[in-house]
Amino acid sequence: MARPEFTCTVKVQPLPEQSDPDTGQHAFAYTVTIVNSGDIAAQLVARHWIISDQNGEVHEVRGLAVVGHQPLLKPGERFEYTSWTPLATPTGTMRGTFFCMTEDAHAFEAPIPEFALVAPSALH
Repeated sequence: MARPEFTCTVKVQPLPEQSDPDTGQHAFAYTVTIVNSGDIAAQLVARHWIISDQNGEVHEVRGLAVVGHQPLLKPGERFEYTSWTPLATPTGTMRGTFFCMTEDAHAFEAPIPEFALVAPSALH
């Protein structure tokens, strides 16, 4: 039986030009690489992000597509995109799930492991 699977990795980059620590504004870019590591073509349909700051505030983001795309990936193919998120504190975390569908209409989820959001000012 065909095995659907997407593997996700994330790289984070602080956005100091869009941040204002004095007013509690910290911005982070994140680049997600999605690889179809299964053996059947599948499409990324929707996303669910859970964003937490160091004060324990949690913000959830749900929606169709990623940056306007619903990529259909054959086995071994990859899709990469960059987006960003604001945060009220200099550190926090993000994790999430992509909701996907095989070309023969079987739904599955691709987890995005938790990753850290850390402003340069938080490292001193």
